[in-house]
Amino acid sequence: MAVTLSNFAKEVLSAGSVKIRVVRSGMYQQMTFKIRKVKAGNIEYTELYIDRMIDTHEIIRISGEIGLPVEAQNGKAFPEGTTASDFQGI
Repeated sequence: MAVTLSNFAKEVLSAGSVKIRVVRSGMYQQMTFKIRKVKAGNIEYTELYIDRMIDTHEIIRISGEIGLPVEAQNGKAFPEGTTASDFQGI
């Protein structure tokens, strides 16, 4: 079952990246998250990725607001009620 993406999530996917304001080490910063494909078992799904550590609650917040899985160096989050298979083929 695929999820229904918001218009903003579709724009992010087509652009290939998005700048998001996050709290990192107690300070607001603009960080660029990139789209990438991830292979997990028999499926391949799309996620936003950044190669830096950010607070776990920020990873969860971004995932919920944008509606896409988000991964940073220290963790990964999916929008509430979804799994990797929901983002297969996006």
